Amino acid sequence: MWIELATGLFPEAESAPPADRAALDEVERGLGQSLPAELRALLTETDGLLGHLSLDVVWTAGRILADNQAFRTNEDFAELYAPFDGLLFFGDNGGGDQFAFVTDAPHDGVYVWEHETDTRRRVADGLEDYLRRILTADGDDWYAGDDESGH
Repeated sequence: MWIELATGLFPEAESAPPADRAALDEVERGLGQSLPAELRALLTETDGLLGHLSLDVVWTAGRILADNQAFRTNEDFAELYAPFDGLLFFGDNGGGDQFAFVTDAPHDGVYVWEHETDTRRRVADGLEDYLRRILTADGDDWYAGDDESGH
């Protein structure tokens, strides 16, 4: 379903072989939380998804683990930004902004963390809406100007 959706929206989207269950379990163990069901389902079809200009629309399971651990433990980040423990990053815009689920409310949609302002706001209703927006966007800042409802 996820690969078909992605390639239907952007035929040049690149997928990878699926992540195996052990890799997904390792992400969950390493982060101490479950992956949102829709993200886990996507990763069982493709371990990462590339869009325009090889943009990391959805990271690999390994990168999800590594980047989230780094964001949560980086001492410099702790001095510069609000805590990241409430976010589960899974993709980026290629310029420093990251896309995430809120860990205690993964059904609340997809959020963007804007690295220059430490702003965190909702930009999509869920993973499917996020893919529709990012894969059909004309540029890497498709979420600029969105209001909190994601529209």
